Amino acid sequence: MDTKRKTIFLVDDDVTNLTIGKKALSGSYNVFTLNSGGMLLEMLENLQPDLILLDVNMPEMDGYEAIRLVKQGKHAGIPVIFLTALSNEEMELKGLSLGAIDYITKPFSAPLLLKRIEVHLLVEEQKRELVSQKRELLFFNNNLTQMVEEKAGTVIELKNAILSTMAELVEYRDEITGGHIVRTQRYIKVLMDAMKSGGIYADEISKLDEELVLQSCQLHDVGKIAVKDSILNKPDKLTLEEYETIKAHTTFGEKVILRLKEKTMDSDFLEYARIFAVSHHEKWDGSGYPKGLKGEEIPLLGRMMAIGDVYDALIETRPYKNAFPHENVVRIIREGKGAHFDPVLTDLFAKIHNEFDKISEEVK
Repeated sequence: MDTKRKTIFLVDDDVTNLTIGKKALSGSYNVFTLNSGGMLLEMLENLQPDLILLDVNMPEMDGYEAIRLVKQGKHAGIPVIFLTALSNEEMELKGLSLGAIDYITKPFSAPLLLKRIEVHLLVEEQKRELVSQKRELLFFNNNLTQMVEEKAGTVIELKNAILSTMAELVEYRDEITGGHIVRTQRYIKVLMDAMKSGGIYADEISKLDEELVLQSCQLHDVGKIAVKDSILNKPDKLTLEEYETIKAHTTFGEKVILRLKEKTMDSDFLEYARIFAVSHHEKWDGSGYPKGLKGEEIPLLGRMMAIGDVYDALIETRPYKNAFPHENVVRIIREGKGAHFDPVLTDLFAKIHNEFDKISEEVK
């Protein structure tokens, strides 16, 4: 075994899946194939992997029972990704609640599987570094104020890096929309700056923590983790059933963030993230989803992201459409004033749309 490479346990009762998975991963990782949850628990007594790929549907001990036993013992810190051929929102939320960090639908694409694993392992490295930095902060807290401040800055940077990597993980689910999260984050920054300088929605804006808003907006599409790759990357028009699945990413994203809120004290940040996730597809006239909110019933953050998200969807190439010219996108958004978009924010966008154009050109 190459000790310089990360180690992955691939657990599946299907020999074909084990063979395909090992072939896809062996070029980059040490891979151990195990055909049952029981064998996984036995193997963990002798070797701790960096990541576990775990099938959900197995005889005797299914994936849910296996992860429950792993997470209650000394191996609780090992990240687990579920593999499944059949999935729905309830199943996936159950798995995430038990401690899984992602779902991958079978049959899987080898390049996408490798990229998803790469991103998750990067997140784990950053989390370990964050814990190390926090320990140093506690150690030096009483005597070295300057060092604490420096380390605190590093912790914030690491936190931002973890959030960005989590957001990138969602973006890797969609092979077409590269840069979407970075661009929409910058669109929100431009809108906030213009609102502050123009005194627009001044009371609401003054109550927002801009830094947390810009961090949290990266998670507006976190619910896409529950949407199958075949739907996210479908080049043809979606069926009604597929479109309903896409729409559900808003409510699923809210559920995931609410679960996180139960386990952390960072409630302001996660509340912003929840609002972005659940409300960015609402429309001013009440025809949006998931709740059909109307006018200022829609949170301001959702109304802001609606403009940034639609602008980016139109300006970039998607599986079902070519990129629209900037002038056409501006016209479409202006025509949506009072229907899709907040009229006040639409007028503001019409004044600063060139800033959006610059961002779309810079971030690819």
